[in-house]
Amino acid sequence: MVDTQANTKALTTNRHLIRWVEKMVDLCQPSAVHWIDGSDAENEYLCRLLVDAGTFIKLNEDLWPGCYYARSSPNDVARVEDRTFICSLSKDGAGPTNNWEDPFVMRKKLKHLFRGCMRGRTMYVLPYSMGPIGSPMSQIGVQLTDSAYAVVNMRIMARVGAAVFAEIDKDLKRVVPCMHSVGAPLAPGQQDVSWPQNNTKYIVHFPETREIWSYGSGYGGNALLGKKCFALRIASNIARDEGWMAEHMLILGVESPQGEKTYVAAAFPSACGKTNFAMMIPPAGFEGWKVWCVGDDIAWIKPDENGHLRGINPEAGFFGVAPGTSAKTNPNAMATLARNTIFTNVALTPEGGVWWEGMTDEPPAECLDWRGELWTPEIARATGRPAAHPNGRFTAPALQCPVFDREAWESPEGVPISAILFGGRRSNTIPLVFQSFNWSSGVYLGATMGSETTAAAAGVTGKVRRDPMAMLPFCGYHMGDYFRHWLRMQRELASTPRVFHVNWFRKDEDGKFLWPGFSENMRVLKWIVDRVRGRAQGKETPIGWTPYFEDIHWQGLDFPRDRYEALQAVDKTLWKQEVMSHEELFILLHDRLPPEMIYERELLICRL
Repeated sequence: MVDTQANTKALTTNRHLIRWVEKMVDLCQPSAVHWIDGSDAENEYLCRLLVDAGTFIKLNEDLWPGCYYARSSPNDVARVEDRTFICSLSKDGAGPTNNWEDPFVMRKKLKHLFRGCMRGRTMYVLPYSMGPIGSPMSQIGVQLTDSAYAVVNMRIMARVGAAVFAEIDKDLKRVVPCMHSVGAPLAPGQQDVSWPQNNTKYIVHFPETREIWSYGSGYGGNALLGKKCFALRIASNIARDEGWMAEHMLILGVESPQGEKTYVAAAFPSACGKTNFAMMIPPAGFEGWKVWCVGDDIAWIKPDENGHLRGINPEAGFFGVAPGTSAKTNPNAMATLARNTIFTNVALTPEGGVWWEGMTDEPPAECLDWRGELWTPEIARATGRPAAHPNGRFTAPALQCPVFDREAWESPEGVPISAILFGGRRSNTIPLVFQSFNWSSGVYLGATMGSETTAAAAGVTGKVRRDPMAMLPFCGYHMGDYFRHWLRMQRELASTPRVFHVNWFRKDEDGKFLWPGFSENMRVLKWIVDRVRGRAQGKETPIGWTPYFEDIHWQGLDFPRDRYEALQAVDKTLWKQEVMSHEELFILLHDRLPPEMIYERELLICRL
């Protein structure tokens, strides 16, 4: 679709940026160029364009004010990890956990794909800042895209528009160029589809030149290039070179009734409750306590001039998985997405609302599913077809979250990080919580973190997939070098955050969860804060320090001691098997594995 009222005047005086845009216009041959100023009027106009194109449906203004609904093409519904490439100059630079292609070969391929790819469409020039504009911890990108859907989503997910152009004009920061096309050029008079995309897909990163090229997908992490592409894959390279950390972590603040605030960062793989944890509501027995959300997905962490680590959330919105989100599991998320939100691939109800599995106990009598087909509970029982795609999403402004820590989010120097948590989904072996002995054993904890794949067959526990620091799909260079970077960080620091491992998912012999989870996780968080502040005891075990039963704040929860002992048990036989299974990842990374990882493993074996 062509934007007939495009803002064609360049909004920058930066000649490098103008020249690059001209070169890309020459390559992609769009019918119009629109420079994004980020205004409300512009956003409303783009949303109207998307409604006219059939991409958006405006939801019922009384039920869902300012909200829109989109359905993607059925073969464009998630991140395409097998089509994601790290094209470093040497194959070794990308390492064995990434897909690599020779950058010269890949550039040739991309030039061929992008030639004329925007014919009949508008090229949007979208400047965005990851982090507060002008902050020393922020980074700037410019995304050229032919997708208005990507533009309106990016407006929620990052700081965009005229203020970013003004920052670019100062010419102080390197700008990351991001090229994106849905790869669906239109011939004159050709009818457009509601979700243009191409079956050929490429998500490509050039770490040395700090470039991102994305082709063929209009969806989520493939099209919102500030998200995983920039904030993790490219940023992890910048962070390694500049001495900071770009991590797949939430940041939250715990405030006691006395007003003492402690910030922690936590890395959990997907489906392990990150968003729920980031927006937790303290349970009964914690009156006067507050949990503040700074971010639910990405943390950039830098040492300050005193050698303490400080973190920012570089994003401005939540791009969350809708199925399973409800007033029971995450009331704060439900309040956040109640207005000005874009819903993709969930179900559409007859009254102009949205629904997904887990949102309410009772499903609607009928709705249109994420493919646009009639769905009823009876059809679901007969066919097993869900109403919402399992990866259906909401894009919601973070400032709408009732417990959002606005002051911390806007702070140019970030918040002090006192603890780092790692955690996966494990039905046995791993206790509810334990603390590593020191930074190096903490890095080992993160490096060997595993999570069980959820198995479809009843009674079969999933295979443990190692996901170091929850960064396996997102680290933009060799994973062995990434561990080395973590270890090297300590040398520059006056003090390191304490490192903990949590596991909300341990089960008993009958396969039932031992721990209630959700808001009750606050009890674990309080022990962590008390440890960091030097107020709590710890019991030494071969794997680290664990809390005594008396150390946990049990007020408001009747939890038997024997159940707690089962939850915290360190079974040496199971742990020996666990340590043996760490070998698999280490063998893969052998040529770049830091010796400290081997020493930590040997020490753990000796203690067991």
